[in-house]
Amino acid sequence: METYGTKSFRMLYDESFESWSQLGIRGQPIAILFDTDGRGLTIWYGPFSESEVLDLAASL
Repeated sequence: METYGTKSFRMLYDESFESWSQLGIRGQPIAILFDTDGRGLTIWYGPFSESEVLDLAASL
């Protein structure tokens, strides 16, 4: 976040919910960490720790 000036995680909204079907999402809230190739690495259902996300991202 410091390197690129990011203030928050990118959030996407799919009005058609087509992406939900593609990703197997059945409810919310949900967060998915993707790698640079678009592969889902981790899925969180409900609240998640910012530090956990940053630690996982740093390990890529």
